[in-house]
Amino acid sequence: MHEKIIEITGIHSQELYGVKNANINHINAKFPLLKVIVRGDMVKVIGAADQQQAYQAKLYELIDYHKKFGHISLQVIDRVYQSNLLNRPAEDSQQQQSDDVIVHGVNGNIVKARTKNQQKLVALYSKNDMLFAIGPAGSGKTYTAIALAVRALKNKEIKRIILTRPAVEAGEKLGFLPGDMKEKLDPYLQPLYDALGDMMPLKKLNEYLVDGVVQIAPLAYMRGRTLDNACVVLDEAQNTTSEQLKMFLTRMGRSAKFIITGDVTQIDLPRKGDSGLMPAVELFRKIKGIGIVEFEKRDILRHPLVEKIVAAYEQ
Repeated sequence: MHEKIIEITGIHSQELYGVKNANINHINAKFPLLKVIVRGDMVKVIGAADQQQAYQAKLYELIDYHKKFGHISLQVIDRVYQSNLLNRPAEDSQQQQSDDVIVHGVNGNIVKARTKNQQKLVALYSKNDMLFAIGPAGSGKTYTAIALAVRALKNKEIKRIILTRPAVEAGEKLGFLPGDMKEKLDPYLQPLYDALGDMMPLKKLNEYLVDGVVQIAPLAYMRGRTLDNACVVLDEAQNTTSEQLKMFLTRMGRSAKFIITGDVTQIDLPRKGDSGLMPAVELFRKIKGIGIVEFEKRDILRHPLVEKIVAAYEQ
């Protein structure tokens, strides 16, 4: 029996291994004659030399695939092991790449639907005028929602993007904040600016903000408005009361798309029972035209520790 050490380079090893090692276990199952031991960035393979070489070749193909397309899934692994994806005709590769791409961002950044539930959110967007995306921190629900809004604007499907969230402090009393109203409220809205900054050049984003094509405002500013010809994203909806959420949802114009995102494990209201998000989701489940996506821990794409942190708090 031969022993071979393969070093994972060029990508973060967890991107290859997958959540809870789902990817690497799926790969290993295709080589039942090999014994595979994973330690950090090192993969030890024990078995026949020809099997080791085949294993290494396919592993490197997957790493190259990730460098090219930015993700690895169980379906990708199956296709890689059935044929050499990297040598397929250019139009096939382009199709594979474009299937999950939502929008092309700045500095060559490609924003994709990287998980099953992100892909579900993208699919439901075209079929529903109102979407609820509920799930844990880091699962990409807000980022995907904003990417859908940016794509709709670029495709001239809408005239405006409106992003809003309730101005609720996350367990801290910030006290008096200096500056005008915008400067006081910007700290609450910064995550929305950050996401837009990944998808639009700064100069263009500033132009849109000045012209009102992109509007970012706290939820209280939505009262009395009719939001039309726009994609409207309400973030941190778990921090809205039922009355606030009803006020927001009834702002919907005839040609609007609404996406509501939230994480019911991170309610910052004085009384958690006051959150109106889950009562609304249950109320709307059977209404045609409203899509609901419930993200899970496996959708978390931040540092691998984030999933473990979420799980620990749930327990």
